[in-house]
Amino acid sequence: MICRGVRGATTIEEDTPESILQATRELLAFMIRLNNIQSEDVASAIFTTTFDVVSQYPALAARQLGWMDVPLLCGHEMRVPDSTPLCIRILINWNTDTPQKEIQHVYLKEAQALRPDKRLASEIDLDELNRWIDEQLQN
Repeated sequence: MICRGVRGATTIEEDTPESILQATRELLAFMIRLNNIQSEDVASAIFTTTFDVVSQYPALAARQLGWMDVPLLCGHEMRVPDSTPLCIRILINWNTDTPQKEIQHVYLKEAQALRPDKRLASEIDLDELNRWIDEQLQN
């Protein structure tokens, strides 16, 4: 089994704890569901934000989704002029036999501009995704 990286990014409208957690849960849920990631196969995950996102640790969203034993780390991105503001990024280090070319990276909202070449290869119904998130939050 090889450790592969799965990338994702999203943006929020305002820096509030609930905005950060909601957007991060949505992004992480997309990444998990599109790639069929099981938490026990995750070596670690790194969450970064731009410097204008400071009111909550985005990694808390992973804990809310049940990732209690996965090592998580939060940090800030480099301050690059004209970078996408209010941006949250995730890098999952995933132990998998999935070939690299089959991994689906997820870029949502304004973060789509970061990697326009990485459009979702398959769509997940947002209502179904939100039901799955709600189930995870209740467990």
